[in-house]
Amino acid sequence: MLCALKTVVSLLNVSFSLLRKVQVPSMLKVAVSLALTSWLLFSAALQADTLKVFTWEGYFHPKEVKAVNQLLHQKGYRYQVEIIEPWAEGPEQMFNVMRSGRADITFLTLNYMKMQHEKLMNLLQPINTRSPRLTNYSQLAPELVNIPMGMKDDQVYYIPWAGGAYGIWANMDKLTPEELPVSVNDLWQARWKGKLSLSSGQIQPNIALAAMAMGQPPFFINDIQDYNLLSAYLDANSTLQVKLNQLYRQVAMFWNSGPVFYEDVVLVASYGPGASVANAQGGNWRLIQFKEGNTLWLDTINFHKHLTGRKLEAAEIFANYFIGQQVQQRAAREFGLVPASRLVAMSGSMSGSIDQSEQFFQTQMFWPPYRKAADNVMKMISDKALAERDKEFP
Repeated sequence: MLCALKTVVSLLNVSFSLLRKVQVPSMLKVAVSLALTSWLLFSAALQADTLKVFTWEGYFHPKEVKAVNQLLHQKGYRYQVEIIEPWAEGPEQMFNVMRSGRADITFLTLNYMKMQHEKLMNLLQPINTRSPRLTNYSQLAPELVNIPMGMKDDQVYYIPWAGGAYGIWANMDKLTPEELPVSVNDLWQARWKGKLSLSSGQIQPNIALAAMAMGQPPFFINDIQDYNLLSAYLDANSTLQVKLNQLYRQVAMFWNSGPVFYEDVVLVASYGPGASVANAQGGNWRLIQFKEGNTLWLDTINFHKHLTGRKLEAAEIFANYFIGQQVQQRAAREFGLVPASRLVAMSGSMSGSIDQSEQFFQTQMFWPPYRKAADNVMKMISDKALAERDKEFP
């Protein structure tokens, strides 16, 4: 609306300038000016404001954006959904975009919300789960709607959307089932050097791989309360540092906002959607089922705290559409995700029904809200490993 009003002001200035040059009675000029002002303000009111959505690459289909825009128009809301760029990459990058006020609606991964003294949650507002515009909320799996890491003072700050496994996907056009790694430890074998791709936007899953290869739980570093014990892992010769150095030397390329499935890279870390898109384009990528398992995540829909009034209502209509059966079914069918709606069965690499979600999400493999001290240590360990890799691949 602000852009529309700026346009009106500009047009009025031009129009008044022209009227001053025309030789007509003053009263007629006043009448024309008032009529022109009214018409331009009315036109500006009809122009749609944007509802800016900050999400992960691959989550949206253009026809769904069109559909929700039509729905908003039918319900009398003068808002149009705009998918902003850059794509989401990780907690720090998402925090910076949200803090700048560029996003109205976000798709935060749940464990981000309470990281580093809840700084991301502090940019959000509680969800009115009883809103008449959130009619599909009652169809969400009960196990997913009150997870403590997305709550504060008994209020929820998220709407479950979908979740899944973060794992390593193999190019089955290049590999046979017998050649696939069986254990996470196998990723350190010489045969995979230069054949692996990992995320640089989110380093915690990389640390989790190294931890599992050490025989530890994937997020053990986050459970260490004693800072002296925690900081000991920053030593250049610590088992975790050495293990991650070796893993990063295996990596041919790192990706940020979304995995890139190059032919020369036969093992790619992915959340699932990226691999599904690659498969839809003719690829043949399969999630490796390591004997240690894969780490798990849940993505959510969130509202920025600056949303109020009609714009907040429009955001609720958007969210309701995206937790509806049609979009949830696509998330399961195309991405192989665990849908939040209990009316939709899971498909793809994660089989079964949403009734299994309680067991699926309450496991030591589920991403936690990393403590600030642990997060800082993990970042320093990752930065050191990257620096060591750069010495080998300048």
